[in-house]
Amino acid sequence: MEGLVIKVNRTHTDIRVANLTFAYLKDPVLKNVDFTLQQGAVGLLGPNGSGKTTLLRCLLGQVPLRKGQVEVLGLDMARQARLARAGLGWMPERGGLIPGMSGVALVAYLGQLSGMPARDAMQRAHEVLHFVGLADERYRSCDDYSQGMKQRLKLAQALVHDPAWLFLDEPTSGLDPRGRVAILELIRDLAWNKGLGVILSTHLLADVETVCKEILVLRDGQLLARESVSAVGRDPLQVFEVEGFGPEAEFRAGLAALGAEVTEDQRLWLVRLDMRRLTDPAPTDAEAPFPAAAGVRAILQVAADTGYSLRRVRRRPVSLADEFYKMVEA
Repeated sequence: MEGLVIKVNRTHTDIRVANLTFAYLKDPVLKNVDFTLQQGAVGLLGPNGSGKTTLLRCLLGQVPLRKGQVEVLGLDMARQARLARAGLGWMPERGGLIPGMSGVALVAYLGQLSGMPARDAMQRAHEVLHFVGLADERYRSCDDYSQGMKQRLKLAQALVHDPAWLFLDEPTSGLDPRGRVAILELIRDLAWNKGLGVILSTHLLADVETVCKEILVLRDGQLLARESVSAVGRDPLQVFEVEGFGPEAEFRAGLAALGAEVTEDQRLWLVRLDMRRLTDPAPTDAEAPFPAAAGVRAILQVAADTGYSLRRVRRRPVSLADEFYKMVEA
């Protein structure tokens, strides 16, 4: 994945959305959506029909914007979408390929459509096809490509004109596990090492955990949450796994004095603590206002006070899936 040079050199690279409401017909698909993004890796999550693809189309200026404001790369997408799209790469879930064209011809053609001179577009097409792993297949007709190769080709055409942002709609759709890992490694490299902004719209939470640093969660067309992907320490209600031996009644009573709820899972005790009772009510760390270490210390102190010997105590890991389903089902 070395060798591809990204030359993003734009004064304004932020995305700003204010009071965006959009409807195809009568009922709004997006409702009063507000956010500002700086270049980075952002996951766009939500149930089917939540408005994810429509939001991407608004960011690309593909639909008329009548209520609210969308500004991308310092340009108003209601009036200057064509100019802004010169700095945006788009990888749609469906379509995006022209039958009968070779991979290199397609990517070079799309580079020309983005305003590149023909010679520069062809040179760049070779570079991005090498980056995505299609150097040996670039002269084959894209009709003969496998699904994984087609996804790589769509990523290449999104990169050919050196965009500041990539908008990716279900980029791993239809891929086998190996192909999925490969495309995610490419996307992560672009976002983390080459400085591109990436918005990854997907229903696969593991893909977001692999690539993204933060998430936007949509539900029923509304922005439900904006969160860091790192979930540890953000929820005040945390579960700790405890294993040990000794005076169980005294230990359990000590945990109850902390306000803990205790359940058993085979050999483990699952201790659910409200971290607001143990930590500073005005934390300074917005990313982890309820550090797990405070819960571990409290459990260790109860064990020491009651003579209970601990074999293990740790916070039960929280996945993005746990957080996501908690948000959308609330």
